Amino acid sequence: MGSLAAVLERPDIRRGDAFAVAPAPGFSSGFPELDRELPGGGWPRGALTEILVDGQGFGELSLLMPALRLLRAGGDWVLAIAPPDANLALHAPACAAAGIDLEHLAVVSPAGSRDALWAAEQALASGAPQAVLCWSAAADSRAVRRLQVAASQGGQGGAAAFLFRPLSRADEPSAAALRLALAAGPQGALSVHVLKRRGPPLAGDIVLAVPRPSAWRDHVPSSPTAPVARAAPAACAAA
Repeated sequence: MGSLAAVLERPDIRRGDAFAVAPAPGFSSGFPELDRELPGGGWPRGALTEILVDGQGFGELSLLMPALRLLRAGGDWVLAIAPPDANLALHAPACAAAGIDLEHLAVVSPAGSRDALWAAEQALASGAPQAVLCWSAAADSRAVRRLQVAASQGGQGGAAAFLFRPLSRADEPSAAALRLALAAGPQGALSVHVLKRRGPPLAGDIVLAVPRPSAWRDHVPSSPTAPVARAAPAACAAA
């Protein structure tokens, strides 16, 4: 019995009914009810969070806006790669209205999904941005693993990586440290289902009151003219 207790005290052994010890504290999601369910108390640094949504422009950025505002206070860079055009939240007026520092937000519009994944991997390896957001419907399990490895290379102070994929990928294996599935909740809320975390399974969904994209449409011009600087992956690598 003593030997079993000694084994359970090892830092690389985790009981299935307890959170894993996070290598570093996460940074707050801005939603206390969500932070309570995340190992490290927030979005993990130096790790990949996979967010699964049913359709582009679903409002997935509503979930990240509070955290991106917190990064603004430290002057940290945020890189968004291949965001869907339907996602109103990345238009400059909407970002400004949400409290996002446009001077520290870069948007990359690559030619295809492979270039998007390459750009995300290079950005994470560089250690320059503190948050990397990437949309890729074509990312497979191998690509997810590469992004998780690239994010982990930054160590405890590494970037928080977010990969947005279709909900249809939920049954595929994933190396991401955290996996969330989003759905529309009651009265415009957002329902978050934790598919995977470094800890015990979470039985129920987390319902969050978030600002929906419709609340920002008044800030979005009908014909935006390059509101955020966009660069090709090659230009990003050369910078």
